[in-house]
Amino acid sequence: MALTPWQKPAPELIWKAIETYLKWAYPPDGTAPPSAVSARLNTLRTTPPDAFYECAVLEKSGEKPGDDPTHFSLRLGNRVYPHMKLVIDRAPDGRTFLLRADTHDAHCQPRPGSHEQAAFAELCRHNRVVAEQIEAAWESENLPTFKKFLRDDLARRRGTGGVA
Repeated sequence: MALTPWQKPAPELIWKAIETYLKWAYPPDGTAPPSAVSARLNTLRTTPPDAFYECAVLEKSGEKPGDDPTHFSLRLGNRVYPHMKLVIDRAPDGRTFLLRADTHDAHCQPRPGSHEQAAFAELCRHNRVVAEQIEAAWESENLPTFKKFLRDDLARRRGTGGVA
């Protein structure tokens, strides 16, 4: 069964999320986003607003081929890891959206005891910190995050009205 269409965020809201992401992923220490990130952003910037979610730089996934995608990813990286992504997820309510900073580093791990293990663990720790900073900044800007959704859902289930 195909999912019903959902309300994707306006491109202006995603640009706000991108700007915040970039501030934390590439702090003002002289580290600029790599040229691949700049090229993706330029492509997205030149895409008409009504075709924003069809832009080739947004990775898409759905339940089945032909379904409305359930999430979109934009690979923006961070100053030490190029694969981190800004993700726009369809919310569990099926109608709205949530933002997530995906560290994209859990899909492969070095063998336990290998000489890469400690360095990779440090990379993962760094990515986690950056993702948490980005998501906290989004929340302070009243942008919906998956973590905020989960906290509010837990509060609703406890009967405290959605403020966790």
